Amino acid sequence: QVQLVESGGGLVQPGGSLRLSCVASGRIFSIHAMGWYRQAPGTERELVARITSGGSTNYADSVKGRFTISRDNAKKTVYLQMSSLKPEDTAEYYCNADLITTLPAYVTAYWGKGTLVTVSS
Repeated sequence: QVQLVESGGGLVQPGGSLRLSCVASGRIFSIHAMGWYRQAPGTERELVARITSGGSTNYADSVKGRFTISRDNAKKTVYLQMSSLKPEDTAEYYCNADLITTLPAYVTAYWGKGTLVTVSS
């Protein structure tokens, strides 16, 4: 069974930092793009950051310069280093990955269950 499991969320004060991790496991032939999305109560899920298999990245304007996405292909892991956190960053953060899990190859999007980040004093 293919899974994405996030970790690293928690409570942090404004201006603080957190590092989220997401590990993919199961029968995976290859991993394409990976990313982080977030959803605050009463809002739609939004893209935070995304990284391709080649390492190209894109970020939401609201997190540029504060968040950094990276990946370790050998560990099937994507990270989100979050710095200078603001109360408006409070949300459930979800990992997303485009995986090939079957042959013939077919790319399917998988989601983790989320990890809560709360920024508050």
